[in-house]
Order: sequence, then structure tokens, then C-alpha cells
Amino acid sequence: MKNLAIFASGSGSNAERIVEYFANSQEINVKMFLCNNPEAGVIQRAERLQIPLVMFDRPAFKSGEVVKTLQENQIDWVILAGFLWLVPKNMVEAFPNKIINIHPALLPKFGGKGMYGHFVHEAVVENKETESGITIHFVNEHYDEGAIIFQASYPVTPTDTPEDVAAKGQVLEHKHFPEVIEKVVLNS
Repeated sequence: MKNLAIFASGSGSNAERIVEYFANSQEINVKMFLCNNPEAGVIQRAERLQIPLVMFDRPAFKSGEVVKTLQENQIDWVILAGFLWLVPKNMVEAFPNKIINIHPALLPKFGGKGMYGHFVHEAVVENKETESGITIHFVNEHYDEGAIIFQASYPVTPTDTPEDVAAKGQVLEHKHFPEVIEKVVLNS
């Protein structure tokens, strides 16, 4: 059994979708959620789904305390599902090619520090892009620069608002993220 830890800073819809996807798996288990935002919706989702939740702050994240928690819980894979902080070197080294992130655009476009959530979707609309999508990638020590695992796209029309773009992207995230995690974890 491979144990996953899901990091989330926001509502947690992708985290919940991943839990649902692996609910009956004999090979992959969502063991815990980790969150850095005391206002995040993922906190209520963790409670409702009965998934253990660990809250942490920036000093604990940077010092290696969070890595220790992951190791103590026998975590095999780290999944970033709407997690907004840059992963520190100590975690990248502790989980080499075992940290997967989802980004709400077709990297390398609209990636990097500060490019998350509505900022990405606003940039897509402002730049009059004709398509956007999602990118699932491994995590390294830089924002959105790890090796790309999977991308899926959707059309962006001239009348689409950032909210329309976000909604289209979320459909792809919920469909593909759990499947891609499963393939990567089971083929590693």
C-alpha cells in the first residue's frame, strides 16, 4: 500500500476528489491532509471525510518539521492540490520525484511565483489566449518548473470570463488528477 499526503491551502475540492477516487483502492491510500491556511475549506472536508489533518506554519515547513511528520506517518508520495507555498529543498530531497503538483494552466505559460488560482485565469483572459488547460508535474525547488507528467487543454472563447476559464479547468482537474496520480504511483 502506497500512502499519500495531500497538501492544500484552499477549498480542497481536488483533495476530496482524490480521496473519493482511491476510497476502495487496495494499492493507494490517502493517509493525511496537510494545510497551511487556518481559513481553508479543506479543513472542513478533512473532518467530513475523516482524514487526519495536520496544520503547520512557515517555520515548521522550512525547518524540516513537516518532512519529519511525513516520514513518521510513512508517507510515500506527496500531492500538492492547490497548495501555494514553494516546497523547500529539504522536502524535495526527502521525496525525490515523489511530489506531484497540479497547475491550472498549460506550463510553461502562466507559471511561477504568484501565478495561482484566479491570477492564472485572469492572465489567460487578459492575454486573449485561445486555449488553456491543466498541467500535472513533478515538483522541484522552483515554482512550476518540475518535469511535466501530463497536460490537458480546453478552448477559451473571446467571451469567457476568468470564472468561466476556472470552471473549465476544474472539470479537467477533477477528471485527470486522480488518474494521473494512480498511474505515476503504480508505475514507479
